[in-house]
Amino acid sequence: MSDVAAGFLQAGVLLVALAVVYKPLGDYLARVFSTEKHLRIEKTLYKIVRVDPNTEQHWKTYASGVLGFSFVSVILLYLLQRLQSILPWDFDRGPVSPAVAFNTAVSFVTNTNWQSYTPESTMGHFVQMAGLTVQNFLSAGVGLAVAIAVTRGFVRSRTDRLGNFWVDLTRGTIRVLLPMAFVFALVLVALGVVQSLRSGVAVTNPDGSSSTIALAPAASQEAIKELGTNGGGIFNANSAHPFENPNVWTNVIEMFLILVIPVCLTRAFGQLVGNRKQGYVLLSVMAGLWTAMLAVIWTSEARTNSPSALAAGANLEGKEQRFGIGGTSLFADTTTGTSTGAVNGAHDSLSGLGGGGTLLNMLFGEVSPGGVGTGLYGILVMAVIAMFLAGLMVGRTPEYLGKKLGKREVTCAAISMLAMPTVVLLGSGIALLLPGTRDALGNSGPHGLSEVLYGYTSAGNNNGSAFGGLTATSDWFQASLSVAMLIGRFVPIVAVLCLAGSLASQKKVPETSGTLPTTGPLFGTLLTGTVVLVAALTFIPALALGPIAEALA
Repeated sequence: MSDVAAGFLQAGVLLVALAVVYKPLGDYLARVFSTEKHLRIEKTLYKIVRVDPNTEQHWKTYASGVLGFSFVSVILLYLLQRLQSILPWDFDRGPVSPAVAFNTAVSFVTNTNWQSYTPESTMGHFVQMAGLTVQNFLSAGVGLAVAIAVTRGFVRSRTDRLGNFWVDLTRGTIRVLLPMAFVFALVLVALGVVQSLRSGVAVTNPDGSSSTIALAPAASQEAIKELGTNGGGIFNANSAHPFENPNVWTNVIEMFLILVIPVCLTRAFGQLVGNRKQGYVLLSVMAGLWTAMLAVIWTSEARTNSPSALAAGANLEGKEQRFGIGGTSLFADTTTGTSTGAVNGAHDSLSGLGGGGTLLNMLFGEVSPGGVGTGLYGILVMAVIAMFLAGLMVGRTPEYLGKKLGKREVTCAAISMLAMPTVVLLGSGIALLLPGTRDALGNSGPHGLSEVLYGYTSAGNNNGSAFGGLTATSDWFQASLSVAMLIGRFVPIVAVLCLAGSLASQKKVPETSGTLPTTGPLFGTLLTGTVVLVAALTFIPALALGPIAEALA
């Protein structure tokens, strides 16, 4: 089978699988967050932490819960790494250095999973399982909870309550993430993904020398790493490592796990707001952007014009033969269109236009389809901006889903939208001015600029993938990327919760003949144009100096 045919077959299987689960999983997500019944294990947890599950919260209290929980999570994860030498399964790897421990704690709590260390030689299994894997569940649960709270803002009227953060976090983790991750961990083990508590196995090389191959509980980490759109690998090669992703079937399953919750959340949104078409139009925008960027990445990798690629017959540097160009392009598009950051190939080895495509996916705000929860509330922010622009064009107060979009609502949406560009452009600009940055780059010229821009884009969007040519181990990069992750995660969360609180306090406005329909192709086109226009106006100068200049060279 040709590489093109294999790639199309993988894409077809992936899309069919998503279509099959779209309705049942989307409806299940809607039921999970709308039912008034609590499971027995949930009631026990509420008693332990002294939470009244029947009490709802004001948006400020909800946001305080998110921030407080995340702050405590950072501290605990930091301490776990610093105390690694006295914990089980440390394999004499010692405590993680303060800078790396802080960066890693922030990274995993913010759902970024940026890794500036070699996992198999730095982290013991206990820290991996009790620290990093736990945060893979909880950070995804936080994003899911915020998305549901924002949805309630559109659904409810004349109330100052958005639900209970602790209830939403518990339900998302116990009823959605845990069972799905458990099932798919077993599937991955059956397909060859390693699950071991040993540190490694000694092997004899053909020349008679011996070496050690690292082992780890990879399958359990891999399942939630992809399902929670986290992305941090238990091995340094991430999903290109044969112990994490051994064959084409695991490759397709991992892409399915990355996409399944963000895609199905659009169905849940339509169910919760009482109009399924509202979810369908959001899904169509996400799918359109995902497909367009896949075409850019795949075409540029398959038809590159560099001398080495022409001599080899394809641009195979940094790609796994078992996946091919098609499978690598699919994974690259999927992982950067969400907030995952897992990679099955080296993005630094992509062509200028291919690397630019992955970068542009993140600069769109990761809404194609985005991360667990973050994709939904990210596209809703862009919908508010789109309706505001439409209102300006016709001289009418903008409305969306029966709620008027006034000064406060648009301000909240604008703050959420501008947080990422601010940290990306400022962080990249300052880094490029520092004399030490040149030594941290693996390439000079436009590609070197792309490495820095990609790094801060990945951190600001809580993605976690990287152009491998950037050595981000200095104190400057550890600290500045941590700040980018924190701002990129929590400023939008607070802004969208403020937006949801403002919307929930309003009464529903009936539709009139002057109301712009938000369930048809006109709104879908407007929303897509807004996403592209905002990214273009913000980032085209930087892209022109980096990936565009490289592609035209």
